[in-house]
Amino acid sequence: MYYVKIPKSRVGALIGKDGAIKKKVESLTHVKMNVDSRYGDVMIDDRDADAYLAMKARDFVEAVGEGFSPDRAWRIFKEDVYFEIIDIKEFVGKRENRMRVLKGRIIGKDGKTRRIIEDMSGADISVYGNEVAIIGTYYQLETAKRAIEMILQGSKHATIYSYLERRHREMKYAALDYYYIQ
Repeated sequence: MYYVKIPKSRVGALIGKDGAIKKKVESLTHVKMNVDSRYGDVMIDDRDADAYLAMKARDFVEAVGEGFSPDRAWRIFKEDVYFEIIDIKEFVGKRENRMRVLKGRIIGKDGKTRRIIEDMSGADISVYGNEVAIIGTYYQLETAKRAIEMILQGSKHATIYSYLERRHREMKYAALDYYYIQ
């Protein structure tokens, strides 16, 4: 049994039109989800489900709660895809002004920085509330996470972009090696 709290504003996205998203998650994972739309409480009953799929269902609920659209969050159900949350408060404490500045640095002007991190790492990113959520394979997630941590620690964007370009090349060559070894 898993309990997840999501913002009330995200409950509609989790349930979907006529309950379509909720039903799809339940049929795919064999869990039963009870969603309290007044408080944003989600109970995931995993008694009839595979433990791995139940964890994926929990990650999906958390991802939608973190601002991902269900269309982007479906990626979580792929085998080698993971989900992680970075709490910005761990870097700034309770200073609201600093929080806004750092969220702005992660997103960038017109979403440029977030888009570059996504394009170069291959991961999907959502900045929602005081957290940054990441969906991706192990290497994609680690690359995006490191880039975000560099931003939160005050690194210049040029330094971060150089890091991302280097990692992008490394991942591309690793994929080529895998392709030719097969």
